[in-house]
Amino acid sequence: MNKFIYILFTIVLSLAMCQSAFAGNPDRQGEAGAYELLMNPWARSAGLHTMGTSFVSGVEAMRLNVAGLSRVKGTEVLVSSARYLEGTDIKMNAFGLAQKVGKNGTFGLSLMALDFGDIAVTTENSPEGTGGTFSPNFFNLGLGYGHIFENKISVGILFRAVSETTADLRAFGFALDAGVQYVSGPQDNFKLGLSLRNVGSPMSFGGQGLSQQLSVPNSSYQLSYEQRPAAFELPSVLNIGVSYDFIIGDKNRLTAVSNFTSNSFSRDQLGGGIEYAFNEKFMLRGGYKYDLGQADAPDEKNVYTGFAGGLTIQVPVSKKSSTTFGIDYAYRTSNPWGGTHNFSVRLGF
Repeated sequence: MNKFIYILFTIVLSLAMCQSAFAGNPDRQGEAGAYELLMNPWARSAGLHTMGTSFVSGVEAMRLNVAGLSRVKGTEVLVSSARYLEGTDIKMNAFGLAQKVGKNGTFGLSLMALDFGDIAVTTENSPEGTGGTFSPNFFNLGLGYGHIFENKISVGILFRAVSETTADLRAFGFALDAGVQYVSGPQDNFKLGLSLRNVGSPMSFGGQGLSQQLSVPNSSYQLSYEQRPAAFELPSVLNIGVSYDFIIGDKNRLTAVSNFTSNSFSRDQLGGGIEYAFNEKFMLRGGYKYDLGQADAPDEKNVYTGFAGGLTIQVPVSKKSSTTFGIDYAYRTSNPWGGTHNFSVRLGF
């Protein structure tokens, strides 16, 4: 069994090293697609700027480091809604389920959809709008599995289907996530995590929206011409994170977090944060993320560099029940727009 752990860890680490060789290139910024794969709808992890690679657990782990999926006690159900970049009228809605299977395994289901609202239809002849509206449908569905070994090493893998459609255009693809978490210390204080996300084949659009009626030269006939769409890569990303828990008394925990993110199609990012927990019922967190080699031009900056913060209230449903109910909130500053607000509700059984 230990041999299997080392082999799996070596594979993930090798993939990460290969990924990092092509990462952090600002010259490729904007060349990828399906950027909704980098959006985080879950409030608890968003409050730390999605930097909890080393200790994220349960449903939220499927968005950052799927290895943490195995660190649930039984069943976890999570529902979330977010106002993405306040002022754009875009919303993120998500649902997740994690179910313990046996002593060490956990299966997970994650679904996220974007709500763009009603967008006015414009044409060359009606640039101010035709009076009609449309709304793109972007969603992704993930199926993951996490396994924990003696509460020290956990590994996970996730397959995600990605769909982007309008009334006359569509694109579909698959992505793969993998991750490892390691826990050590007298009270499991030290945590190390590594995850590789959004590795998949290129996607491209197709459909009637790419066809056009054009006249045949020197003729009165018209023919339909199909445009050839360019394929686009998925925004692959590597996360390496560490954290340490300072246990103060019987009810207080202070966790220091650090995380490095290597992006394939933008600048690398480095950040840190702190989470305080009282009796694991009330939590307050905050973090800061910075682009390495950040440019002065506003249009070249990452939208999510800067401050993020959030809080959690989690209580038992009753004194005799092991079921817990929790509410999470997070706010992330953005440039431009007015930041992102995340709200999540969770049930643990």
